[in-house]
Amino acid sequence: MSVVLFLLVVAAILFAYTRWQVLQIEAKFPPAGQFANIAGAKLHYLDVPGRANDDATVLFVHGASGNLNDQRGAFEELLTGAARLIFVDRPGLGYSERGEAETPAEQAERYRLLLDELNIEKVVLVGHSLGSSSVVAFAVLFPERVEGLLLLAPATHPWPGGVSWYYDVASLPVIGHLFTETILAPFGMASLEQGAKSVFAPDPMPVDYVEASAAALVFRPSVFRSNARDVAGLNEFVTGFSPRYKEIKAPTVVITGNKDSIVLPSIHSAGLEREIEGAELIVLEGVGHKPDYVGRDEAVSAVKALLK
Repeated sequence: MSVVLFLLVVAAILFAYTRWQVLQIEAKFPPAGQFANIAGAKLHYLDVPGRANDDATVLFVHGASGNLNDQRGAFEELLTGAARLIFVDRPGLGYSERGEAETPAEQAERYRLLLDELNIEKVVLVGHSLGSSSVVAFAVLFPERVEGLLLLAPATHPWPGGVSWYYDVASLPVIGHLFTETILAPFGMASLEQGAKSVFAPDPMPVDYVEASAAALVFRPSVFRSNARDVAGLNEFVTGFSPRYKEIKAPTVVITGNKDSIVLPSIHSAGLEREIEGAELIVLEGVGHKPDYVGRDEAVSAVKALLK
């Protein structure tokens, strides 16, 4: 068997395995909410009702590699009844279609259209990590729709250096398809548990986090390509957009861990405190990149304060 034929056979096997793995993942983690047709693309969201005759609403936006179950797991139980809760899959992630929402600003526009669809006038927005970039973009572009902002371990400012190699590879037009349709699923699923633990480090990961957050959904090829484009394109976007943060006037709380090695607080969180007038910065000692879980009490208190 020639080398070329051998490689083609291996690629075919990996492709078939990936298709099988996608079916397994989707059967195990089906959509948790409902769909809205937003700008020609399906947007998946979960709508948890609040108290009767209370129009207070909180919109939650997850970070890279995630889906709405991530923020749902952190906040749904503790905030049910305090307000109407909207958990959304960012465009291209979870079960939301990508459409043409490539930048955080374009994704913010999708959230505005979703609020229009649901007849919601104003919201408190909660964003974790990369999701914070579209939350602050929303606050700049649609200030009249914002009651307040809670930004958790935010990724919002230019930073030195690049991103992990697999994001760069997966975001490429042709090579990215080959990579995600063959190699990604077997290697990604094998490293899922350890990867999730590294996001929580140095804090312990909740024992049921990987299952409860449906983290495996990101290893479907088209989803990972969307995720990779978000990560690989973030630095360029925030380099151009971050000077506008000073336009934000909404009450803002930033919660970060001083041991976050994924998104450096000294660049992003400190930058938001400096640029958003009146922003409150809460630094949690010894906490890593998941203050939404590890600092849940502080985050829930901040949401309730912003609702008032």
